[in-house]
Order: sequence, then C-alpha cells, then structure tokens
Amino acid sequence: MSRILVTGATGFVGKRLLTMLYERGHATLAAIRRASSSVDVAGESVVVGDIHADTNWQPVLQGIDVVVHLAARVHVMQETESDPLTAFRQVNTEGTRRLAEAAAAAGVKRLVYISSIKVNGEETTDQPFTAADPVNVPLDPYAQSKWEAEQLLKEISRRTGLEVVIIRPPLVYGPGVKANFLSLIKLARLGLPLPLGSIHNRRTLVALDNLADLIALCCEHPAAAGEVFLAGDDETLSTAELVSRIRRALGMKARVFRFPPGLMAFAAGLFGKQAVWRRLNGSLAVDNSAAKQRLGWQPVTSMDEELQRIIMQM
Repeated sequence: MSRILVTGATGFVGKRLLTMLYERGHATLAAIRRASSSVDVAGESVVVGDIHADTNWQPVLQGIDVVVHLAARVHVMQETESDPLTAFRQVNTEGTRRLAEAAAAAGVKRLVYISSIKVNGEETTDQPFTAADPVNVPLDPYAQSKWEAEQLLKEISRRTGLEVVIIRPPLVYGPGVKANFLSLIKLARLGLPLPLGSIHNRRTLVALDNLADLIALCCEHPAAAGEVFLAGDDETLSTAELVSRIRRALGMKARVFRFPPGLMAFAAGLFGKQAVWRRLNGSLAVDNSAAKQRLGWQPVTSMDEELQRIIMQM
C-alpha cells in the first residue's frame, strides 16, 4: 500500500477520495490550507497554505509515494478578477508546476492530476470526446490554465521520470453536491411542469463514487502511468431525462412537456440567460472506454443509486 498526499482534500471530491483511499488500506495525508479545515478529513492532515508558484512543499513530500492534485481555482459563473487568466494560472498552472517539481525532487513516484473535460471543449456534436482526441488550446481561462498545467506536467515527467496521470472529469454529482446540480434538484422538487421535452441533447456526468474510484485506481495501477483518462458514467442523458431521473428518485412524476427550443432560446436571450440556455440545451458527451481498456475500470455505482444518496442526505 502507498502513502498518498491529496491536495484539495477538504473539497467535494477530496473528502470522498480520502475516505476511499483509507478504506483501501493506503496511508493518506490531506494537504489543507489552514488548520481549521481538517475537520472530518480521513487520515492525517498537514497545513500547506495557499497553492501558488511559491508554496513550500518540501516538508510534506518526504515519504510520499503518490500525489493526487485536486486543488484548483475553479470555474466561476460571476468572475470578479479583472484578469481571470492570470488568476487561474497563478493557482492552476504555476501552482501545479511548483508541486510537480517538488514531488520529483522528493522522489515521489506518481502524480495524479485532476484536470477538466473543458480542456477537450465546451460542447460535443455527433461524437463524444475521447482520451485520444487532439486538443486545441482552450479559449476559456479556467480550461486554458488546466491545459497549460497538463503540458507542464508532461514536460516535467519527461525530464525527471515522475509518473503523471491526467484525469478529465465532466460535472461531478453526489452527496453534498452544490451549484448548478443542486439548483436543478431544487427546481425538480417544486414539481412544476417544465418545458424540456423537446431538448434532445446528450450529456455525460460522473458520480462522485465513480470519479473517486477511478482516481484511486490511477494511484495504484501500473498501466495508468503517462495516460490521459476521461471520467464519466456509462450513460448519457438529455436534460429532460436527467430531470425525469431526479424526480423519479424523489418519488415524483416526470412532468416535462414539449416546447419549441427556438422560442426558449429567444426568451433566454431577452432575459440575458444565454449561458443558462447553453447548459440546458448543449451536449457534452464523454467516452470513458480508455480507462476500461487500459485499467479494467468499471463504474462502481449508477446514477439512480447516486441520486438516492444525494436525496437521503438533503
């Protein structure tokens, strides 16, 4: 079993991952920003402060076999920075470079980097994204900072021998989920008829347990070294199907009806809600077969099971 350092350990994914690693027999060390953050974190914890180009990692990397780098400046809907790209790069790019260089110098064997499906793009059309797809430099500042970090990690790996594994997840849902997915559950819970029946988009999500299990496997499996994996559940759903599944988990009827998408898009434009419309109508499908073929990975839970867990904890 390995000694594994996890950054972003107090976050939505980090907490579940630490518990899963601990249950699998690994010794875990949670890298946290401040001492008060260690509440409810499995295993040991160590304060590292903010993550940037000058973070001092040397004291916490001794004896570490694997680093899982989850910490990041995440994508925000209401940006407050005057120069968002610089703000993202300070944490996601330069902070990752600093950690990887320090890990290689300390003799860490492997670094598992949690990137984002946004590196592949914002939407899919006829075919899902695959791990083998060529990637153009993303235009979104968050995705660009993640893509740049991936390139730095590959260069550091070539130069030092540090094994690097990259995982790009789409939207993650599970117990404790917040933001857009929680808003969708609250909307579904109202029971109002929703005009989504004519939306035939395809979206892949990833259950929290499925993502945490894939990350844990990438810490352990020899064949993961040097690979890029796209995380995702086995099924893709339209927005209407997702609402129906949420309502079924709540013990409610689906109550979605057909309405012309063009009129919905027009209304969204009138009220300045184009971004909301794109999320409702756009497709973002992911092919998870690389992890299955290379690692023998299979999702450990289904959407219906994960939705039940979410609702039980609300």
